[in-house]
Amino acid sequence: MKTSSLSAVLSYHKGFQVSLLWSIWLSGFILIALSLRATQRLPSFKDQIKYSPKTNKTSFSVTIFSAPSSFTASVGARQVLAIRSWLALSPDVTVVLFGRDPFLVSLAGALGSRVSVESQIDFTFLGTPFFHSMVARAQASHSDVSVLIDPETVLMPDFMPALNFVNKLDHDWLLIATPSIVPHLPFYLDEATRHWLQEDGKHIKLKKEFLVGKQKRSHCEERMLMAWNTGELPLHAGVLPPFLYGKGIYNQWVINEALSSDFRFVFDASGAISSFYPNELGHWPNQFLEGSDYEDTSKRGWEYIGNSFLGALYGSLNFRGANFSNKLVKLVKCDGHYGFVDTAENVAFPYRGQGSLSLWKGRILRSMREKKWMNCLKGIKSLDKTMDCSYKEFVNISAPIALPFSLESLLSKMANKDKTIVLAIAGNNYRDMLLSWVCRLRQLQVSNFVVCALDNDIYQFSVLQGLPVFKDPLAPSDISFNNCHFGTKCFQKVTKVKSRIVLQILNMGYNILLSDVDVYWFENPLPLLYSFGPGVLAAQSDEYNKTGPINLPRRLNSGFYFARSDGVTIGAMEKVVKHASVSDLSEQPSFYDVLCGEGGANRFGDDRCVEPETNLTVHFLDRNVFPNGAYQSLWEKENVKETCKRKGCIILHNNWISGRKKKLERQVFSGLWEYDVSSRMCVHRWHGTK
Repeated sequence: MKTSSLSAVLSYHKGFQVSLLWSIWLSGFILIALSLRATQRLPSFKDQIKYSPKTNKTSFSVTIFSAPSSFTASVGARQVLAIRSWLALSPDVTVVLFGRDPFLVSLAGALGSRVSVESQIDFTFLGTPFFHSMVARAQASHSDVSVLIDPETVLMPDFMPALNFVNKLDHDWLLIATPSIVPHLPFYLDEATRHWLQEDGKHIKLKKEFLVGKQKRSHCEERMLMAWNTGELPLHAGVLPPFLYGKGIYNQWVINEALSSDFRFVFDASGAISSFYPNELGHWPNQFLEGSDYEDTSKRGWEYIGNSFLGALYGSLNFRGANFSNKLVKLVKCDGHYGFVDTAENVAFPYRGQGSLSLWKGRILRSMREKKWMNCLKGIKSLDKTMDCSYKEFVNISAPIALPFSLESLLSKMANKDKTIVLAIAGNNYRDMLLSWVCRLRQLQVSNFVVCALDNDIYQFSVLQGLPVFKDPLAPSDISFNNCHFGTKCFQKVTKVKSRIVLQILNMGYNILLSDVDVYWFENPLPLLYSFGPGVLAAQSDEYNKTGPINLPRRLNSGFYFARSDGVTIGAMEKVVKHASVSDLSEQPSFYDVLCGEGGANRFGDDRCVEPETNLTVHFLDRNVFPNGAYQSLWEKENVKETCKRKGCIILHNNWISGRKKKLERQVFSGLWEYDVSSRMCVHRWHGTK
């Protein structure tokens, strides 16, 4: 019995040991499998580079966005060649050119239906587009892939296969690439934009004749290509500052933010695609280059300084030695197959065609293909050594940011054919309202405006926003940010600046339409204001009663009026400025008391006054067309915009309300607001759409 029990116990223990050994072996096998599984993933990219069968599309749409500059001489030839090279990539490629020059529209028509012109983005007053607005427009595209590219960068046919490869990744991605600089391009596209030809007319072989002559690339190069898929994830977590296009450092800002945000898989495809910037062309398509009226803006130092300032102010980029070549995984094509390499980690991820990317990290090479991938990895690492760069030359934050224009030259540049200037005068306390006002004028295609800055902060801000701005050296220095509304001492001092600046500009020979930035324009009022003729000052009435005379005492609003540069008007304005300079009140009572007489002694009828010494006529504008903020309680209507449109309003003044915050809230909530503070852009019809 004991022997039997002992045998049973021994048998039990033996079985337990065997089970334990099997359990340990199985656990070890599972751990090994999990380890092997882990090595199939990119170390720092989680599951970002897996392939997904559902995205295995044979064709996809691509929209290429670019902002051409001057179409003169070699620059124009390079740009036309670049655009034609994009169209030659695939019938599924469309091109959108940013610009406002009429020549661009005719050029697009000559290049075919797949090329269009987009002018509804933000530009500086000199015509330079804002990079952040270009990116926002590209992100609103309905294409599968959006590409933002320098207008002189030529793309070769291997661009589409590379896009096809990365577009199957089961993760949102951002591709960047830097073009090679080619001293001389001896190839050209045939008339049908289908084939690349040698100068003798023979077709080129991309690998044999073209790729051999590629020059080294540099990540300091401004001409960087960016492409991304239309996904759910943003490019980065931050808000893109209002960089000026073509002025450096914004590409590096985007890369830095995209890498640090870790929303998208970011990689450098410079080694996998053929993109070139040719210094010289062997065959110029100059039949497209007649009639361009572009202005060459390539040498504006203040724009470079402004971009450097913005990058340092809004970004986390280390400008003193950022080297992205060691941070970016690279897309390469090796042995006829695409894959990724991480030169910093000495890791290659060649695609095996099995639904995922396979990892190689210094293990035993078992095939000739793996040896080729190792050689590719070595080649990329050696190329990295030539890509170090510093951005010290871009950054000079201590330098003052100022427009290189005197007041005279600024007025000469901005005035319309009738020598008329629309003038806004603003301090930093109304910076957002100023931008909303500017955006509205741009929507109405009113470009003949200038801004008088009352303080250095609004001047610097306006310069960075690309506005035609000048600073008044005599403006009061103690302007309150929140307490400078009607009735305050601050308001009184600020308003006296207006008539003095207006008189100065009138004496320079320009007509003036002065408009406060809290005046919303439904349409351009100048055509109607011109009809009053010389010797007439047309001004808004501040009368709030719905019936009765509108020229009652002190009901002339000096926040919206049109004055001609003639002797009669200048003489009357001199009297207003002199009266205001010794008055304890604001400028507005001086306007009425001088032009209409104290108590309205110079009134003529219900809507006019005549100043007796100069014989200037003051015409009070119809309030149904030029309503003030108290007339008919328009600001209290449920739909202010529609109500005013039905009335035929040309403008609506946001006055008769006390306090900056209340004024801002009223205008924003009414829908009469045209500036997106979060994106630092004007509100466009495409803005915020997918």
